Amino acid sequence: MSEWLILAAIVAYVVCLKCIYYRYRRSLKEPFAHVMNVLQSGERSGGDIKALIVTAHPDDECMFFGPTIIRLVEFKVNVHLMCLSQGDYYHQGAQRKQELYDSCAKLGIPSSRITIINHKKLPDDPKVEWSISLAASIIAKHLEAHSVNMVLTFDGRGVSGHANHISIYKAVRHLVYTDQVPNDCCFLSLGTVGLLRKYVSFLELPFSWLLPSSLCCMIGSDGYSQCKAAMLCHRTQLVWFRYLYVTFSRYMYINTFQMIPQAPKCHKMY
Repeated sequence: MSEWLILAAIVAYVVCLKCIYYRYRRSLKEPFAHVMNVLQSGERSGGDIKALIVTAHPDDECMFFGPTIIRLVEFKVNVHLMCLSQGDYYHQGAQRKQELYDSCAKLGIPSSRITIINHKKLPDDPKVEWSISLAASIIAKHLEAHSVNMVLTFDGRGVSGHANHISIYKAVRHLVYTDQVPNDCCFLSLGTVGLLRKYVSFLELPFSWLLPSSLCCMIGSDGYSQCKAAMLCHRTQLVWFRYLYVTFSRYMYINTFQMIPQAPKCHKMY
């Protein structure tokens, strides 16, 4: 009897996964309309959105933001990527820069929309907290130059706890808090989840669906293959545990975001 109950529970869970996936797969219009008013008119399309993904290192784009980039590109959103370092921790910056271009080509971001920052005060180092004022200034200039109206980046825990990731969130939050951004721009932070949820692959989907978020992007097997192909471009990073990450991480299938809220203006710079 217990075996039948276990089998019934597994079947019910698989059916739940399929129902949730196909519900969100149909269109991104509803999630985006929930976040911003760009798509309120039925005559408008994803091309009205200029989205900027802000990362810290080459490989962040596919390890953490792959599902989002793929879905944005599918919806014909103008996706830009800004990477605030070359990933030179092991003195492989030049190679990793090319790997980033190759990865973005797999994800659908043309090289003309990729900006890689190489600044000595923004080193690739897990122990270094970047200057908030410097990072914020660089991001703000890019927003203005490219008329960006959607920014997606890490949250306050940086997904992996990396100090550089967290610094980017602080810089973006500072821009929002000090009103140094366009009025029509919205800011979203990628949700950090616990260790168990992080490494149960697509099985985590119902939890992401049930818990509140401002935007949820998910992909199926084809999208996963695209993410995996992008990650395999980062040959310098393919140590054994990266393969485990590609196989088991929910970030290869699902991204959930929260709005970075407006707050009382704070003009203190760090």
